[in-house]
Amino acid sequence: MSDVFDNLVLFFEQQIELYGNDIGLILDTTIDEQQSSFSPLAWQESASLHELEQTIKTCQQCALSQARNKFVFGGGNPQADIVFVGEAPGADEDRIGLPFVGRAGDMLTKILDSIQLKRTDVYICNILKCRPPQNRDPLPDEIATCKPYLVKQLQLIQPKIIVCLGRIAAQVLLETSDSLTQLRARWFSLNEMKVMVTYHPAALLRSTGYKSATWEDMKRLRQLYDDIKGQA
Repeated sequence: MSDVFDNLVLFFEQQIELYGNDIGLILDTTIDEQQSSFSPLAWQESASLHELEQTIKTCQQCALSQARNKFVFGGGNPQADIVFVGEAPGADEDRIGLPFVGRAGDMLTKILDSIQLKRTDVYICNILKCRPPQNRDPLPDEIATCKPYLVKQLQLIQPKIIVCLGRIAAQVLLETSDSLTQLRARWFSLNEMKVMVTYHPAALLRSTGYKSATWEDMKRLRQLYDDIKGQA
């Protein structure tokens, strides 16, 4: 034990020789950073999307946080009637910090354009806020950690419609193991919100055969959106 103490004293003596009294400032900064780090409970009291993002953006509740470049919270209209929910950030999203950028993001923009909507009209986010390695499917513990953040986002936005982009987003939100084919072309209800399931934009990049089905989904989305706006 005395050897450990002696080594610790020697370490601080060396640091003081190198940095002088500034070593105290370094230690104070470290303590401040620790005290201002993520709180597992504080985010639940967030009253706005901005407050929620600021509270959870330093989350380290799962291993994905160790490799991320950017925390990808979401983006768009905080009072949107329609929320698009994807699976997880990809490489471009992890680099920039925004959802659905790059080629898949361009495709989503085109999908919105096809029904006269802009990205600023809707809100876009993912089940996970950090990128899984090599874009693998999210693991159950990662979903369990991140899903409550998404639920809180939806509570704050209070959209009328949710569009699940891809199988995993649909299965997580609807708590089902049904395939995308089984879930498409139907409306579901989730806490008074209408839920639609369609193909992920990345799937359309891989196979143009999905485009006609996606177009049919978007027409149904636009019809419901117009009906809701007409009732407002």
